[in-house]
Amino acid sequence: MSETSGDRSWTTWFEIPVINFHRARVFYENLFQMAMEINDFGTFKMGVFPHKEVGCAICQGSGYRPSEDGVVVYLNANPDLSDVLERVVESGGKIVKEKTMISSEHGHMALIIDTEGNRVALHSDK
Repeated sequence: MSETSGDRSWTTWFEIPVINFHRARVFYENLFQMAMEINDFGTFKMGVFPHKEVGCAICQGSGYRPSEDGVVVYLNANPDLSDVLERVVESGGKIVKEKTMISSEHGHMALIIDTEGNRVALHSDK
């Protein structure tokens, strides 16, 4: 085992499955006030979030099925996830856990259901 494994970032890329690509794109672009890069490969569509390091995309295609019971992805809602939470319902999503402090060291989190039925976590430092 590597002595530096505690310094390793375990997330490099993640994909959020969607059924209705347009609806999901509008939801996330409105939520985070950004524009995705769209890749349409015919039977597979990918909307890539703007990113610096860890990449994220919404994906529609064979093998991608939204679920409230799958992996929970924490999306960065800094500086304050309250601002992002205010846009969840108006964008077609649902809040299932309001803003909650994890700890003073680890900030706050909330859980939402997106327009496609995925359970997604939001995180911010304050």
